[in-house]
Amino acid sequence: MLFLCTGNSARSQIAEALTERLGGGVVKAHSAGSHPKSLHPNAVRVLKARGIDISRARSKHLDEFADEKFDYVITLCDRVREVCPEFPDHPGLIHWSIPDPAREPGEHRQTYPAFARIADELATRIGFLLELIEHAGS
Repeated sequence: MLFLCTGNSARSQIAEALTERLGGGVVKAHSAGSHPKSLHPNAVRVLKARGIDISRARSKHLDEFADEKFDYVITLCDRVREVCPEFPDHPGLIHWSIPDPAREPGEHRQTYPAFARIADELATRIGFLLELIEHAGS
């Protein structure tokens, strides 16, 4: 599974980590961005509060995965959806329009609640997706 957003600094990093956790080690997840930026400190903090450490994660450009095969590619914003390349073996394409918490105005302390809301929303969506995938495979 590959999660894509613009900066790979928050949404897709959070989605990757949550998928790995919620998938119980059965699902392999990756993330990337069309214009990678540094990992946002609040993405690290919000996952740390959930017992997940992404402090050593790095932002990656989607070109790093252009030749890899995925079962699903999930775009998390409209901008990356427009530039999403074709991946080998035509994976399932899913689009979730998720607001970028890194674009919230204010300092890190003030924007943390937006990151927590996005993490909650992604956890819910990923939980439903994993359940659908499991039922489709049975």
